[in-house]
Amino acid sequence: MLRTLLTVLALVVGASAAQAHPHVWITASSELLYAPDGSITGVRHAWTFDDMFASYALQGTESKTRGVYTREELAPLAQTNVESLKEYAYFTFLKADGKKQKFEDPVDYFLEYNDTKLILHFTLPLKAPVKPKQLSVEVFDPSYFIDFQMADKDPVRMVSAPAGCKLGLVRPSDGGAVAQTMNEQTFLSGGANANFGMNFANKISVECP
Repeated sequence: MLRTLLTVLALVVGASAAQAHPHVWITASSELLYAPDGSITGVRHAWTFDDMFASYALQGTESKTRGVYTREELAPLAQTNVESLKEYAYFTFLKADGKKQKFEDPVDYFLEYNDTKLILHFTLPLKAPVKPKQLSVEVFDPSYFIDFQMADKDPVRMVSAPAGCKLGLVRPSDGGAVAQTMNEQTFLSGGANANFGMNFANKISVECP
């Protein structure tokens, strides 16, 4: 459903926009969640969608107060969105000491509407908690349909991490200008640029003693 919304949005904003990648912009902040024994248990995201997507996504959502949406009123849309993210691996890729890790289905998810901003909150529990010396988390859309940028303030936090762990973040360059010069069809699955977005991944790293 999320990608369906994104695809329809690309069409409704006009032919010129529909021919230019990316189509949606998300400002993200993330928390790395740790257990008392020092193992990482999951990742908690907060994704703020751009105004155009938020306006389109809210069409047909009823609210008691015009222009105000409660968490309860947004609950069906939140559920649909997080369920659809599974197909895309939640745009979140985690490695522990170089080994890929898998996530369970999202929990504690909800949508928040604040000052025209639509924010999706959700937690991704790891299938098996791990205690690596080197941790890497990348947030990106391989097809670059969505442009992810980490928030300027507090983009990444470690929650209850072991003492001595050091957090790093490498932000990507802006790939939008380059993407807009490319054939839109090549971004589709199997196209030459289907994995273009990995060049613009937000790279989070943690090194623990």
